[in-house]
Parts: sequence; C-alpha cells; structure tokens
Amino acid sequence: MRSLLLKFGATVLTLSTTLASAMYVTAHLKNPSAPLQPTVLASQSGTAGVTITPAVRQTDVQPVTSTYAS
Repeated sequence: MRSLLLKFGATVLTLSTTLASAMYVTAHLKNPSAPLQPTVLASQSGTAGVTITPAVRQTDVQPVTSTYAS
C-alpha cells in the first residue's frame, strides 16, 4: 500500500511539473524579431586587432589520459 502511494505521488508530481512547464513556455513565446545569433567581434580593417570566431582549434597539448586524484 505504501509503495502504491509513493508511485501515485511521484506520478502526480511529474504530471504537475510537466503541466506547469508547458504553461510557462506558452506564456513566454520567442520574440520573432530577435536575432538568431549574436554579433561576433571582428577586427577593424587596417589595424591589428582580435578576431573572435565560433570555431574549435587544434592545439599541441597532450591529451589527458588519467583522471586519478589522490
């Protein structure tokens, strides 16, 4: 009997959380005029500057082969 009550409580909690989340999402719709990606900083032409791009670069660093900590 106790396990059945626990299962019922977990089910009610899950369903109520799902319902509350769905209500929150529908109340806070995306702004269609918002940009899809933020602007990326770029260096100005003719001057030395920093160019930031969304890319992954390879390095010469040795990979971590162990995560052991004492």
